[in-house]
Amino acid sequence: MNRDIRAEIFARLRDQNPNPTTELEWVTPFELLIAVLLSAQATDVSVNQATRKLYAKANTPEAILLLGIDAVKDCIRTIGLYNSKAENMMKTCTILLDKYGGEIPGTRDALEALPGVGRKTANVVL
Repeated sequence: MNRDIRAEIFARLRDQNPNPTTELEWVTPFELLIAVLLSAQATDVSVNQATRKLYAKANTPEAILLLGIDAVKDCIRTIGLYNSKAENMMKTCTILLDKYGGEIPGTRDALEALPGVGRKTANVVL
């Protein structure tokens, strides 16, 4: 498939769905980042169940760090790879506070530098 054909396909998709959305439930950019971070190897339904439980207790980087890794793991236990995702979440929260004042960075490179954040997550957040 050459570049022109790919461009035509993407143009048609964009015309059919000009404002794509996700099924993930979120209110703030931080909540979106965490939801997408958790979504690898998981369904949106299971992520929404876990984030409802998590966000009821903590939905900011500071609050998640105060909650602690064991409580975070308990909230997201129903999602595959929850141990490593919880560790990445804690590391990401620390970096967000230390380096970005608790805000979500606005560039792909900065997002991809966060633990557990790859190209897909960065693209969804941006």
